[in-house]
Amino acid sequence: MIRLQTLRKEIRPTLRLAIPLVLAELGWMSMAIVDTMMVGRLPNSAVAIAAVSLGGILVHVLAFFGGGLLIGLDTLVAQAFGAGRREDCHRSLVHGIYLSLALTPILMAPVWFFAPLLRSARIAPEVVSLAVPYSKALAWGTLPLLLYFAVRRCMQAMNLVRPIAFALVTANIINAVGNWILIYGKLGAPAMGPVGSGWSTAWARIYLAAVLVGYLLWYDQKHRTELLRTPIQPELKRIRRLIALGFPAAMQITLEIGVFALVTALIGRLGAVALASHQIALNTVSFTYMVPLGISSAAAVRVGQAIGRKDPQGARDAGGTAIFLGAAFMACASALLLLFPRWIARLYTPDDMVIRSTILLLAAGAAFQLFDGLQTVATGALRGAGDTRTPMLCHFTAYWIIGLPLGAWLCFRRGWGAFGLWAGLSLALILIGIVLLFAWRRRVQRMVLAPANELPVEV
Repeated sequence: MIRLQTLRKEIRPTLRLAIPLVLAELGWMSMAIVDTMMVGRLPNSAVAIAAVSLGGILVHVLAFFGGGLLIGLDTLVAQAFGAGRREDCHRSLVHGIYLSLALTPILMAPVWFFAPLLRSARIAPEVVSLAVPYSKALAWGTLPLLLYFAVRRCMQAMNLVRPIAFALVTANIINAVGNWILIYGKLGAPAMGPVGSGWSTAWARIYLAAVLVGYLLWYDQKHRTELLRTPIQPELKRIRRLIALGFPAAMQITLEIGVFALVTALIGRLGAVALASHQIALNTVSFTYMVPLGISSAAAVRVGQAIGRKDPQGARDAGGTAIFLGAAFMACASALLLLFPRWIARLYTPDDMVIRSTILLLAAGAAFQLFDGLQTVATGALRGAGDTRTPMLCHFTAYWIIGLPLGAWLCFRRGWGAFGLWAGLSLALILIGIVLLFAWRRRVQRMVLAPANELPVEV
């Protein structure tokens, strides 16, 4: 348990860093929610929501794998910044950009093979006919999305977080206006339906990358950080270290998003109503998840910076405070999901069948909120300490070995439907939260007892 004295000391600097990052994550999730709400007002609401759900999650499995490979920047840049090595931070940023450019064609190519994949999964033809062009439109935002990830990771590790929140909030405005024009055919544009939402999101991602790159160049000119004088020759050692840290994180993210993508595909077999209900519930729990995700990024930065300056006690206190904040918020979120499920569902659709189905899934989501908060922030704290493998192994075991098989059995063999799959995922998240909390406590004990010259500083 974290001491009250430590909480008082650490809560203010943690929130100062976390609040802009939480706003950024909420802004990120708001795009998906606005997309779902706006296509949900189309004539065939259930099919439109199902298509956006399916196409979006398939593209995001690929895109967030690439983003995960860049997560090693959290560790490298935060520890270098904590040690006062700003040029080293800039070198890592340059190599993150190189990695983004190399990954883009690799991550975009599979999107053009989604049609036969979805048909073989026995998804309803009317859903496939909209999901495939939507996913292709969305895929054109891959490069700016990866550039945004790279620049954002470096900026937040150097405590430059407010511009990140600004970029996401304003990108939501661009996305919403673009949706209004392209989905419904306003201002002389053709009415593209769900596909228009994909194009609007791609343009919003271009804007995101442009804002952060522009700010970083302005900051460099104003404060003379010599960013533009950073050597641009590739360093194989740095790229290898970045991939070594990022690959387990990328796999962990892919395992997590991938299991929800597979669950989405399995629920697609149950019909458009079940899939629309799943998407609404998934959007809702993803929105609450954004708060501990922002706190997780703050935890990674503050733990990494403390380790960079050889302060294991500071790393322990920073990580413990962040975990407490994430768990406290998610406990409140759980109560809201249980108290107001019908009101939440009505925000998305007026369809009574979809609303009734969604209420049951939100109850399952409420069961894992607290543990989702624990695992998310503990993952960030471990990442700041240079450990990205433990979360990967936990997510693989709990999701793919335990939760998914159990959920599929409950869904198809026991006749529980979509709720059965959600019950399996709930159990998985509960297990992950418990294991990663103990993993962080064990890591803390090792750091505090280790000599300063043996702390896990990444170079």
